[in-house]
Amino acid sequence: MSRLSDHNVIVAKEIIARYPKPKSALIPLVHLSQQQNGYVTDDAMRHVAELIDVTPAEVYGTASFYEMFRFEPTGKYLVNICGTMSCQLMGAESLMHHAEHTLGVKAGSTTSDGLITLQHAECQAACTEAPTLQVNYRHRYRVTPEAFDELIADLRSGALDAEIPPHGTLGRNRQQIPADRTVGAPDPDDVTEGPAWIQVSPA
Repeated sequence: MSRLSDHNVIVAKEIIARYPKPKSALIPLVHLSQQQNGYVTDDAMRHVAELIDVTPAEVYGTASFYEMFRFEPTGKYLVNICGTMSCQLMGAESLMHHAEHTLGVKAGSTTSDGLITLQHAECQAACTEAPTLQVNYRHRYRVTPEAFDELIADLRSGALDAEIPPHGTLGRNRQQIPADRTVGAPDPDDVTEGPAWIQVSPA
């Protein structure tokens, strides 16, 4: 499935309705498409563009800025090993070599069973816990080769299914906001003066 499903079109319209301009819903809708397909497909980007009245190029141009969006088939588990300075000093390069050997793939590739995609990553904001990795953006700290092998075994057996949902899953519960509890943001075109908290000095 590439375009948004009928159910997700309903969800998309609920999301769009939260914003004064449909275009503001672009990133949440790209998240929704990735949750559906595991990655962001070309057809999904075209569908999102139709829903918010922008071009597919605008959808791609925005989404491709962010590391969390994938544009090619991705395993159920995306394993990102940090490669920046603190982690490198604590053995991240050796850990990546070990991971490639354990999984039988090079970084940037997916295992033949489609279960695990291995990637390099930039700083994961846990420098004191180096070397770190993330599985579908869930942290693992001070990872040794032995701990990596145990993690992969648990992923393959399903032992972590309750803790780590499939790649692209945002959350287990989607937020629902009653109409009388929304923030009531004005349409930007209707705003004629600066925010009240900005004090303009007299000339």
